[in-house]
Amino acid sequence: QVQLAESGGGSVQPGGSLRLTCEASGNIDSINIMGWFRQAPGKQRELVALIDSDGGANYEDFVKGRFIISRDNAKRTTDLQMNGLRPEDTAVYYCNANIRSAVDLTWRDYWGKGTLVTVSS
Repeated sequence: QVQLAESGGGSVQPGGSLRLTCEASGNIDSINIMGWFRQAPGKQRELVALIDSDGGANYEDFVKGRFIISRDNAKRTTDLQMNGLRPEDTAVYYCNANIRSAVDLTWRDYWGKGTLVTVSS
């Protein structure tokens, strides 16, 4: 069984920073794309940033220059460093990863349960 677990959410004032971490665990053969999505109250889930196994990253325009995604393939983790946080960044942040199971060698998309980030003065 494969699981993704996020940590690092919390409350911060506008302009502040938070660092989210996602760890993949279980019967994993390999991990392809890892990413972060978010869902604000009353809105649909949206992509924030993606990173491939070679470290190539892509960001949505609304976080470019403020957020940095990284990953550690050995630890099976991805981090999202969030700087210059704004009230509109308030959302539940979800980790997503495309993982090949070591049990049946099938690629699947997995989701974490999410971590809440609140930006407010």
